[in-house]
Amino acid sequence: MKALIFNGALERRQESTSGILSNYFSEQLNQLGIENSIFNLADSGVPLFDISLSRIPNSVKIMNNLFLEADVHFWLSPLYHGSIPGVMKNCLDWLEVSAKNSPAYLTDKNVGLVCWADGVQALQGINAMDAIAKSLRAWTLPLSVPIVKSGLFESTGSREISSAYKCKLDLLMNIAITRTSAFETQLGIPKK
Repeated sequence: MKALIFNGALERRQESTSGILSNYFSEQLNQLGIENSIFNLADSGVPLFDISLSRIPNSVKIMNNLFLEADVHFWLSPLYHGSIPGVMKNCLDWLEVSAKNSPAYLTDKNVGLVCWADGVQALQGINAMDAIAKSLRAWTLPLSVPIVKSGLFESTGSREISSAYKCKLDLLMNIAITRTSAFETQLGIPKK
């Protein structure tokens, strides 16, 4: 099983919220023996979506390969003005180049959703990602993690994820892995 951690923020610092969450997912998945990679949008070089280009940009090919090879995805996003960042949506729009694949887009991939906000509106970002994932023929998990950023860390100034949010993130990963394994078994897909 392969997992993709999609860091949809434009933060490059490891100590940023997106960096800490991405690394937490990667560390936990490593401990479970799950092969994983982090796709940092800020470092991807994915251009503005333009389907009229005669040649698909290399960064888009790399992104598509990562997204299509992963069995399970974890999409992480900050809430910007009521939704996910436009650059994150732009990146996901580039999955259009996989429309003629068989299967197309992210068909039957399991996607776990995490969004954080300064207030209590993170669910708006979850809803936006849910609609996008379903449009790409993926299955979103029955649990998502909307985060109130003031409660994410153990204490003010700390960069240690609180035990309450660790429990939620761990449960999300557990559901994703269990669901993906069960789905692969049901379809007779050999273990990777």
